Amino acid sequence: MGKEQNPRRVADNEAFAKIKMLRVSPQKLNLVAQLIRGKKVDRALADLTFSHKRIAGDVKKCLQSAIANAENNHNLDVDSLIVAEAWVGKNLVMKRGRPRARGRYGKIMKPFSEITIKVRQVEEQA
Repeated sequence: MGKEQNPRRVADNEAFAKIKMLRVSPQKLNLVAQLIRGKKVDRALADLTFSHKRIAGDVKKCLQSAIANAENNHNLDVDSLIVAEAWVGKNLVMKRGRPRARGRYGKIMKPFSEITIKVRQVEEQA
């Protein structure tokens, strides 16, 4: 009895992790995602560790989660993983405001975003 297992959303040599509701604009988050696209995971973790961007710590946590998913859930070799894709999406926007001169109202938008990181196991070229 029981439910059938859902089919995998990624290939057999891939794993991914996703973080939602990051309190940063998608444009700023994409700058950090560009740092790690296409790199080996150990190099990407080092780049995120020493990045001066505030959101780099959350992106590092997402990358570590993707690596743990690859290792524990899909039995992939951690040493041969690369960051195949890292894409950023919009989430909700908190709308705040501030009174301005002559009865006007200044809008303050506080955007949220989300990031998905996909890691892929590649064969070593000898």
